[in-house]
Amino acid sequence: MRIVFVHPNYHSGGAEIAGNWPPAWVAYLAGSLKAAGFTDIHFIDAMTHHIGPEALRAKLAALQPDIIGTTAITPAIYEAEEVLRIASEVVPNALRVLGGIHATFMFRQVLEEAPWIDVIVRGEGEEIMTALAQAVRDGRYPADRRRIKGLAFRDGEEIVATQAASTVKNLDAIDPDWSLLDWDSYIYVPLGVKVAIPNMARGCPFTCSFCSQWKFWRDYRVRDPKKVVDEIERLVNDHGVGFFILADEEPTINKKKFVEFCQELIDRGLPDRIKWGINTRVTDIWRDRDLLKFYRKAGLVHVSLGTEAAAQLKLDLFNKETTVAQNKEAIRLLREADIFTEAQFIVGLDNETAETLEETYRMAWDWQPDLANWSMYTPWPFTPLFQEIRDKVEVFDFSKYNFVTPIMKPEALSRGELLDGVMKNYRRFYMKKALLHYPWRGTGFRRRYLLGCLKAFLKAGVGRTFYDLGKAGYWGPQTKNSVDFHFDDSRKIAPAQTADWEAAADRAARAAERREAVRAQGKERAAERNAALAGVPDLAPMACGGGKGQME
Repeated sequence: MRIVFVHPNYHSGGAEIAGNWPPAWVAYLAGSLKAAGFTDIHFIDAMTHHIGPEALRAKLAALQPDIIGTTAITPAIYEAEEVLRIASEVVPNALRVLGGIHATFMFRQVLEEAPWIDVIVRGEGEEIMTALAQAVRDGRYPADRRRIKGLAFRDGEEIVATQAASTVKNLDAIDPDWSLLDWDSYIYVPLGVKVAIPNMARGCPFTCSFCSQWKFWRDYRVRDPKKVVDEIERLVNDHGVGFFILADEEPTINKKKFVEFCQELIDRGLPDRIKWGINTRVTDIWRDRDLLKFYRKAGLVHVSLGTEAAAQLKLDLFNKETTVAQNKEAIRLLREADIFTEAQFIVGLDNETAETLEETYRMAWDWQPDLANWSMYTPWPFTPLFQEIRDKVEVFDFSKYNFVTPIMKPEALSRGELLDGVMKNYRRFYMKKALLHYPWRGTGFRRRYLLGCLKAFLKAGVGRTFYDLGKAGYWGPQTKNSVDFHFDDSRKIAPAQTADWEAAADRAARAAERREAVRAQGKERAAERNAALAGVPDLAPMACGGGKGQME
């Protein structure tokens, strides 16, 4: 049985600035499928190789798969739907499968707007995809599809979601197959080396209101650090990888495992052959301030910090549980350890003004990270914050939900003015860095890395791919009132998805009412008990420390 995976041909002016990123989902799914006996697996990276519809048709016609699968983050959803629409015409007998975070939470929306999709895999795909492939191989599909956990599909006019599958408990059993990828295509521009994105842990214990990762992965699990280093060593030896970024939301959460991971890299001499970067929280940097030089010795050279916002008000809104002062201190500590820092700022909420944009620039320059990134707030439609501000969201063209397009319109700014303010911050920050810092700060690797980052920005700027400026028609402040983001106004939330949201909101409200009623009952009973015991000296309730008074 032949399985073909396709990475959809979606592009934005964001992460691609630093290079082409290898689609890790393919390696992890293929590894699990091969362990289950499925060896005829092929991969088409339409994104990296810019494969258009006609070329994709030809490749699918030549391969004649039994199953064709693709995935999608929110901005790539329409391209993913188009992949499977083309498959429905070219290989109509193949089972058409969609996975990924958007389809997991928005399956009703997807199945309404793309009825040619046969089935959606909801959640982590390794075990669900294997069960699905086994059912197809054994001739049990579609008869058994309601028995397979973690699926969604149409059955006539009904949209069916089977019971959610459990998360993958034994991550160490997953052996990703990285051989499917064309490694010469995945280059990290700042260093000019091949790049990989392995996975050390899944999940996140924090519940930032704008993020969906904690909802998708659900529980937090960490792989055996030695297994992860085994994988990295194979990437270096077999594929010539020279830089990797851990895919984890926050790999430093489990300090013990992270330290073991770093020590294992050092023990095998890998820091001399490969460097790496992570995303993490400022609180972990402060916690590990005495270990930062040890992390640098292990090859960690780049840390991206979710500083998020200059105004503490926004940090509180996002449930970040950090302070502005902590952000500044974390950057100072990393700089002292010779680790490059990237500060991430979220801009573009409804209360954004020219003054708050200016505040983020001044703060970035005061903190002196090596890199700064201003991302447009993107209201993922499956996050708690989206439900809170849904009445303010005007754009439902998900192809623009890419961190570089202003989805929200601030009350005090037009979208063009918001984009111009962000570009002004970028121009000032990187012009001053290029003139005053990058060529003169340090020697050897530090200087080469910083100049490589500058090269990546300049390359994207000259090509007008940075922030999709070419597509929007932005050429400077003089064009801020004429930019066109080309929103597809015909895109709306499907009725089935809206009904699902409202039902979920009703369930949440009823659950909150029940919790409040239980708490009220508990308080009432406690008050009755205390009143009954108040006249009995030996049994009267005592305050902490044994006194009869309670501090205010």
